[in-house]
Amino acid sequence: MKSCQHCQAVIDEYTLDKQLEPLRDLTVDDFNVCADCATIVPDACVECGSAVYVPRSESSVPDYCPACRSDVLVRTGQDPGWNQDSVST
Repeated sequence: MKSCQHCQAVIDEYTLDKQLEPLRDLTVDDFNVCADCATIVPDACVECGSAVYVPRSESSVPDYCPACRSDVLVRTGQDPGWNQDSVST
């Protein structure tokens, strides 16, 4: 069993898996936080319209879910980061 990197509580994998369900193709193994320290915002990804994961220490909601961020990185070779650039080119 892993400990949450944020609060050091033992991670309840069943609870966290249920909470992460809206994030496509991700499981509890992709995170090192417990369900109490993970915030899921539904319908927030600008690419796929799926949910995004927000660490408790962050105040802004990411524009890309982890899967879409990874897809863009693989496709373009550039990491888009969690948020879209506010300056359009």
